[in-house]
Amino acid sequence: MSISNDVPSPALLKVLEGAVDLHVHSGPSPFPRRLNHVEASYDAARIGMRALLIKSHHHNTVMDLLAMGSQLADAPTPVYGGVALNSEVGGINPSAVAVAIQMGGRAVWGPTVSAAQHIAAHNHDDGFPTAGANLEEKEVSIWDAGGNVSEDTVRVTQLVAEADIMLTGGHLDAASMKALFATAKENGVRRLLLHHPDFIVNASDDDVEEMLKSGAFVEHELSMYHPDVPAPGFPISRLVDWIDRIGPEHTVIDSDLGQKTNPLPVDGYIYVIQQLLDHGVAEKDIRQMICRNTAFLLGLEETN
Repeated sequence: MSISNDVPSPALLKVLEGAVDLHVHSGPSPFPRRLNHVEASYDAARIGMRALLIKSHHHNTVMDLLAMGSQLADAPTPVYGGVALNSEVGGINPSAVAVAIQMGGRAVWGPTVSAAQHIAAHNHDDGFPTAGANLEEKEVSIWDAGGNVSEDTVRVTQLVAEADIMLTGGHLDAASMKALFATAKENGVRRLLLHHPDFIVNASDDDVEEMLKSGAFVEHELSMYHPDVPAPGFPISRLVDWIDRIGPEHTVIDSDLGQKTNPLPVDGYIYVIQQLLDHGVAEKDIRQMICRNTAFLLGLEETN
C-alpha cells in the first residue's frame, strides 16, 4: 500500500472521527486493489474510523477476514464482511446467505455485476468487467419464471431479517429493487440500503421516494465526487442537492474506494467531506450521514 500524505485539519478530523465506511473495496479480489483488508484497517485509523465493511462483487468477504484473523487481531479499526448475490455465489442463493450469516456476516448485497441493469450500463469498454468477461458471470434476477418475486428471494429476505443485518439493492433496476425492498420490509428487514440511485441504477425521484417509504437509506459514494476518480466525476453541488432533497436522516455517505488506481478510502473522506463543509453542509448533518446512519446499518450501537 502506498502511504498517503493527506492529513485532515483538527476541525475536519473532529467531523470524521467515528465514521463507518460501508463500501470498502480492499483485497483480495479478482479486480486489482490498492490495499488489503488489514491495510485498510490501519489506514482507517488515520482519521479514527469506527468500522469498515468490506465489499466484494465476487465472494463472501467474511471468509477473508476470518483467514486474516491473526493479522486483524491487533488492527485498530474493526472490519466486517458479507456476501453479494452474484453468479459467483449462485445468485439469489439462500445457502450462500446462511453461510455468510453463520460466519458473522453483517451485510447481504443484492446482485451487482450480475444484475441486468449493471450489464447494460457496462456493455461498452469503460474498464469495468461485464457479465461473461473472464469470470463466466451470468445474469441474476429476483424474479421467477412467472414474473413473481422468487421463493429464493423471499427466503433471503427472511434470513436477513432473522439475523437483523443489512440488505442492499445492489445494482438492480429500480423495479426489481422496489420489489425486493417491499418483500424485505414485509418480512421484517430493518436495515435497507439503496446504492447510488443516479449511477447505474438510474432510479427516478418517484422510485427513490417509494424506496424511502420501505425504510431504505440512500447511499452516495465519495468516489463519484473525487477529482482523481475519472468516472462519473459528479460535481459536489450534485451531492449537496441530494442531501437537501432527501435529508441527512435518510442519507449515507461512504467511500466505494480501494481500487488500484483510485485514492485511498480515507483520502476520499478527507477531500469530499471538506468540500461538503465548504459548501455549507452542517457538521451535525455530516456526522448523521457518515457515523450514525452507517453505524445503524452495520448493526452497531448509535454514536454521537
